[in-house]
Amino acid sequence: MFGIMTFPKIEDARNLSNQELEDSILAVKRQLFELRMQKATRQLEKLHQFKHCRHQLAQLMTVERERQLAQTDDIKSGSANDTQVNADSQQLEE
Repeated sequence: MFGIMTFPKIEDARNLSNQELEDSILAVKRQLFELRMQKATRQLEKLHQFKHCRHQLAQLMTVERERQLAQTDDIKSGSANDTQVNADSQQLEE
């Protein structure tokens, strides 16, 4: 039976802290660069590594974007509540 290299699970990326996520993104981008250099100098034998790295990078960047959107939603909902409280207090003053 052949050894099958499986794709990393997105849950693994979701369990990373923000700093670990950023570090992982940089590491995968660096790895992709190194793979391109190896391909250009004809030293790369395992071309499937490109696919795995791109897949992992997509997962990491997806999690990063999910966190950014969740953060902006929290900010918007917080400011919307503040706006409503301010409007209510202004009506009471009148």
